[in-house]
Amino acid sequence: MRRVDEAIRQVLGDAVSGDLKDPRVGFITVTDVRTSADLRHARVYVSVLGDPEQREASLDGLRSAHGFLQSCLARELRLKRTPTLEFSYDDTTDRAMRVDALIDEIERS
Repeated sequence: MRRVDEAIRQVLGDAVSGDLKDPRVGFITVTDVRTSADLRHARVYVSVLGDPEQREASLDGLRSAHGFLQSCLARELRLKRTPTLEFSYDDTTDRAMRVDALIDEIERS
């Protein structure tokens, strides 16, 4: 499943950066993909550069382009099924920056 997840991440990353023309979609990085064992669903984690409003607009753009992105997957990968895509914001970067800020604050004390 890791190889499938990585292949899906690569195809979606290329499609979002090159083929997707939705103006709502800003600077997005596909950070991770988790596919169900039966290949029916895939949760796609994305990191979005910008404020919370830009993040939500980018996620809305991705959700509306879900059919296009699914067709890109079907065209590029030969899978038994093409999974239904669900996009989620990956807050790992936000949490890492918060931890870093807390460590800096402790060191200054």
